[in-house]
Amino acid sequence: MLRAYRAGLFPMAESRRGDRLYWLDPEHRGIMPLDGFHLPRRLRRTVLGDTFEVTADRDFAGIIAGCAAPAPGRTDTWINPEIEALFLALHRMGAAHSIEVWQGGMLVGGLYGVALGGAFFGESMFSRARDASKVALVHLVARLRLGGFTLLDTQFLTEHLSQFGTLEIPRADYKRRLTAALPVPARWLAAPEPAALEAAIRELRD
Repeated sequence: MLRAYRAGLFPMAESRRGDRLYWLDPEHRGIMPLDGFHLPRRLRRTVLGDTFEVTADRDFAGIIAGCAAPAPGRTDTWINPEIEALFLALHRMGAAHSIEVWQGGMLVGGLYGVALGGAFFGESMFSRARDASKVALVHLVARLRLGGFTLLDTQFLTEHLSQFGTLEIPRADYKRRLTAALPVPARWLAAPEPAALEAAIRELRD
């Protein structure tokens, strides 16, 4: 799995019940520039307010299960049991991480991905409350900036991600950026200093 990520590949299944795993290397790749993230003012107020509690690596299993579960407008998913097991193993190894968003003690959203060197490979996100997945994304970007990461791979460009500054670049350009990012000695910050995290969020521009 980790060798595949270093080569620019990522896994998907055809469906939740699919029993085959496919490695993708798309012609165009989505990336979110960490120095060009757009944070709308309304969302900034939500992130800095007390609507949600945000943690990291507290419930990785709950996050991947939430991403795999059916949701409004999405009756199926590419996360099959094999992918769940593989990412749980990567998490135990310290290579896969999650951001959890809580409300009233309930897990209402979040995301997960893989960290290698200065690259973070975003895999999936989900939301059961308004703005929950967006709040998780803001916290991810702030942690990556604090930790010295240089590349945030979103795999594809979607309408949802484009509002935050995500770009689509050719495969060759992505591979060059990935090669440059992998040797970077970045650190995943599961529990950064609250003041530093808030300052990093406030630095994000609309």
